[in-house]
Amino acid sequence: MRWVPLVLLLIVSAAGAREPATAARHMVAAAHPLAAEAGREVLRHGGAAIDAAVAVQAVLGLVEPQSSGIGGGAFILHWDAAARSLVAWDGRETAPSAATPDLFLRPDGTPMPFLEAAHGGRAVGVPGAIAALEAAHRAHGQLPWAELFAPAITLAGQGFAVSPRLAAAIAADRERLARDPATRAYFLLPDGAPLPEGHMLRNPAYAATLHAIAVRGAAALRDGPVAEAIVAAVRGADWNPGRLTASDLAAYRTVPRDPVCVPYRAWRVCGMGPPSSGGIAVGQILGLIAHTDMVSLDPRSPDAAHWLAEAGRLAFADRNLYVADADKARVPVRGLLDPAYLTARAQLIDRDRANPAPKPGNPPWREATGAPDAALRDTGTSHVSILDAAGNAVAMTTTIEAGFGARIMAAGFLLNNQLTDFSFRPEIDGRPVANRVEPGKRPRSSMAPTMVFDPQGELRVILGSPGGALIIGYVAQTLVAILDWAMDPQAAIDLPRVLTAGGPVLLEDDTEAAGLKSALEARGHTVTVRPTVSGLHAIVVTARGITGGADRRREGVVLGD
Repeated sequence: MRWVPLVLLLIVSAAGAREPATAARHMVAAAHPLAAEAGREVLRHGGAAIDAAVAVQAVLGLVEPQSSGIGGGAFILHWDAAARSLVAWDGRETAPSAATPDLFLRPDGTPMPFLEAAHGGRAVGVPGAIAALEAAHRAHGQLPWAELFAPAITLAGQGFAVSPRLAAAIAADRERLARDPATRAYFLLPDGAPLPEGHMLRNPAYAATLHAIAVRGAAALRDGPVAEAIVAAVRGADWNPGRLTASDLAAYRTVPRDPVCVPYRAWRVCGMGPPSSGGIAVGQILGLIAHTDMVSLDPRSPDAAHWLAEAGRLAFADRNLYVADADKARVPVRGLLDPAYLTARAQLIDRDRANPAPKPGNPPWREATGAPDAALRDTGTSHVSILDAAGNAVAMTTTIEAGFGARIMAAGFLLNNQLTDFSFRPEIDGRPVANRVEPGKRPRSSMAPTMVFDPQGELRVILGSPGGALIIGYVAQTLVAILDWAMDPQAAIDLPRVLTAGGPVLLEDDTEAAGLKSALEARGHTVTVRPTVSGLHAIVVTARGITGGADRRREGVVLGD
């Protein structure tokens, strides 16, 4: 397969209403034009959706390194159209075998500040994104694995233009990036200034790492020079060295899981289960608002905002108490999504008055519970939606946790700080926290790759977003916009953001949503108006063809044929 990179950087305009992208055969929606183009070229050469996902991730790790990459993890929903089978591939990072519950406690027993914990080697978990892609490719791929890295290897060798968003992120994080010799050399100019927009950036070390992965697969991260570089970077960090070992890398395995699916009106909405809270929380929000007539509400009205906020708070109350890595803790997934339980919880929603701090519920099939953990993280993230010509699909949310992860590099890529998604406190008021640090455990996530099926079982929507804990609200609101308000995917994504992460109602600044502040406060809500940086990517399959949308708040695009 021959691949020619785009010459022009095609950034989606942030101004004005836009029509959705359309296609007849296949489509890719991703956070950077070069990544989307790589995915489309794979599809044009007969590749399957998962083949395109491999190529997209390899390019994203180069051109959007602050958000995802080889050094992070991913959740992948894969729909096999011929087998009519949906699989959730868990590529979440794991804690090293030497990790202990007090990993993020100071000597006096108090939690470390987030930035103190996140930067350096302490918070680096065993990367899982490449292992998950490899496992999914073995099960569902069409093209040879090695071919899929050609676009990214070419770009890394020839160089790419630093985008406005990457330039802004580097400038905002300049001081922290300057601390590590490798990040300083890569992201800053010799005089210490941040790389400017348009700077042609080459990464031969990344190209060499991709070549090793192309030849050896995920084994290149389990042993050999790349694995040795990861361990050296983590344990030899100039500050905050970590505990990850070569044995931890060698022991990592991807876990195929059953997706979490819930009915919503006539639809079946499926997402990622534990260790992600995303599928459960989105499912709960939909199950709660199913008890009102959202179809009749104005999408920009105080009533719609009130219902989204109230359902969101109830979902987060349960999330914070119950959800963790189900391999290490008992998570009552069935009970949390039980229709009778959600009907009872929906009775707590007053149409006219906010409940600012709801307590967790008592779902059936639960066991003894501990203390809630309301930590909200996962900000350095990206989402990819793909549909191939055979009807196979991928919804992949991929992350290195914070922007630029742990701010340390190995073999040309950034390493994650995913362990800070654990609770810093192993117990609260003498009760254990389900999401506490434990060896080999996967930290709780909010990532919510999502697929929607119609009553006949046909795939209709492929959706997801970055945004930390706000992912849950971004995805839930967008689903309501598509399924209840009959918006096309682009209009649904462009809708002003209204959501909560369990606390105040967040209204998107400089949009119509900001005008809802007084009306929501009159109902008892605490309201915060601020910019939001969702990165939603959606594909909708209809009888008339394929439509797609990309978020104007980032640099994403939708490409198809």
